[in-house]
Amino acid sequence: METPFHGLADLFRQLGLADDPASIERFIATHRPLPAGTALCDAPFWTASQAQFLREGIVGDADWAEPVDSLAALLST
Repeated sequence: METPFHGLADLFRQLGLADDPASIERFIATHRPLPAGTALCDAPFWTASQAQFLREGIVGDADWAEPVDSLAALLST
């Protein structure tokens, strides 16, 4: 069985956020940088359901792990 590929826009759509390139860039610019030592899912700007989705996306190297990691990296710089 083939593993689905999810990109950053897919992640934003799944989180209920605008997923066009300009909106993604604006979101990153607004919320960057995450405080040192703060996990992406623990950032204060997520709703409870968004934080849970991000947490589950990393656990067990789920299908969503790659775009979640990418977003964490973008918000950490």
